[in-house]
Amino acid sequence: MGARQHIVTGAVAGLASGLVLLLVRLEPGGAATGLLDVGPAGADVALHLAESLLLGAGLGLVVRDLGRSYAATIASGLLVGLLWWIVGPLTLAPLLDADAPTWKIDEGTAAFPSLIGSLFFGGLAGAAIAALSIVGLRAHGSETAPAARAALAERRIVILGGGFGGVAAAHRLERIFARDPSVEISIVSESNYLLFTPMLAEVASSALQAQHISSPVRAACPRTRFRRAEVVAVDTDGHAVMLRAIGSGTVETLSYDHLVLALGSVPTYRGLPGMEEHSFALKSLHDATTLRNHVISLLELADALDDADERRRMLTFVVVGGGFAGTEMIAELFDLVHIVLRYYPHIPEDEPRFVLVHSRDRILPELGAELAGYALRKLEARGIEFVLETRVAGATPDELLLGGEQTIPTRTIVWTAGNQPNPLLSRLSCERNDAGAVVADPTLRVPGFENVWAVGDCAQIPDPDSEGGFYPPTAQHALREGKVAAENIAAAMRGREPKPFRFRTIGMLVALGHRTAAGEIRGRQFSGLLAWLMWRGVYWSKLPGAEKKVRVFLDWTIDLAFPRDIVLTSPPAASPKEEPVAGDP
Repeated sequence: MGARQHIVTGAVAGLASGLVLLLVRLEPGGAATGLLDVGPAGADVALHLAESLLLGAGLGLVVRDLGRSYAATIASGLLVGLLWWIVGPLTLAPLLDADAPTWKIDEGTAAFPSLIGSLFFGGLAGAAIAALSIVGLRAHGSETAPAARAALAERRIVILGGGFGGVAAAHRLERIFARDPSVEISIVSESNYLLFTPMLAEVASSALQAQHISSPVRAACPRTRFRRAEVVAVDTDGHAVMLRAIGSGTVETLSYDHLVLALGSVPTYRGLPGMEEHSFALKSLHDATTLRNHVISLLELADALDDADERRRMLTFVVVGGGFAGTEMIAELFDLVHIVLRYYPHIPEDEPRFVLVHSRDRILPELGAELAGYALRKLEARGIEFVLETRVAGATPDELLLGGEQTIPTRTIVWTAGNQPNPLLSRLSCERNDAGAVVADPTLRVPGFENVWAVGDCAQIPDPDSEGGFYPPTAQHALREGKVAAENIAAAMRGREPKPFRFRTIGMLVALGHRTAAGEIRGRQFSGLLAWLMWRGVYWSKLPGAEKKVRVFLDWTIDLAFPRDIVLTSPPAASPKEEPVAGDP
């Protein structure tokens, strides 16, 4: 169904649910049937029905991507009901009441019974939308499943990569070709989930559960054929991709009519000796959970250790790279350790040491000097050390090597100082920049190929608003690039001219831990608690699906009231890539 059909379905379900509430006398707006407890009963009823219709239409739009996940649809309805109660009866109703212009605890207590009505309405509306969807499927025939599409397919679109750009492209293609069984859409990725990378540091610091910031690609793109496989080679002349399924040694061939390169990036260690072997990356859920377990295991060991030098080494945490990822990571590590120190009585509060090493003269080069200075001062005031204008020379199992023969004794090095486009791109016969990214034209098409497109971190895309510049490799750009690539593929398949990609960066926000952040939105600067609330609000709203939003919201709520979890979820290693001891099998 298109967005309009989802809105209509939701509006009908909302109106029906509102009528049921009138019959059972459970009003979502409080004692009256509408939001405002004013006017004659007829006006209240009309207002209540209008609210029901609008809330239902909004719910229909929210759940449009859930497909046949009817339990998730009902859960989303409950969430909408809860949010409506917070915004309506709990917040706006007292403010709009002429007799009670200010919010008081008594008004909040009086509004609490209406929570039952709001939840009842939301759950009922969600169930009604699910029922109407079933009726619609039976009336118009079930949507063609990916396997059935494959049998009917005459044209094949293959997307390499399941990140923001790749999933956005598949999602948009699903909508464009929803009623065209002759088009098959496939995603090839080594991981079966879309990772919400902006929150990865919070997973490493035990503030969020790993599964809560990842969404299965199969669920996000239900009409797309998903292949969990490694890309072995790409034959652009023969229009085919060679794949090896994860866990299998067999190489398969997947043909395509259009190919989207959305392979993302991988860490680059710039040839520094020992760095890859003895540092932690921060690119995947495995990286984040491995780092979390490593830090907790070091606290466990240090709490029982008498050797002062080794304790200092174990309790020194170093992050290399002062960009967004590195700054957020050192702040989260600081929070994790100091929040859980209550469980380790033999570790003094001032003993753990946190160091950020950066080659430039200031951190956060993506932000202006004023905000970068603010971030530096805030983190220094909390006890985090900064080693600026210093290059890293390498790493060993027990120290970080710096230029000038300086060293930092440590058992924990987190590398965030560099990424490079996926090395697979080096095997393609197309133009690449010095970093290895595929050069694309303004329409996202790879020059020299009519049917190859590139988006996200692995692509160099010209920015028309920046003379000689290119779009940065951020999630907000990759999402929009994926959508435009999908639209341009559809245009090319229909004999129309593709349109150039154009997008103005909305802004950037960086979390600094301890309910503090800094950022710039459309040229305006924000810092402190307000920026932190904006950071959480913006990224929370971008999470894929209502289920993930609920889970992350609950994680954040629990984090406000309880210390972070220190359960070791896997056997920790003494180093990121611990070598087996001699004699081990």
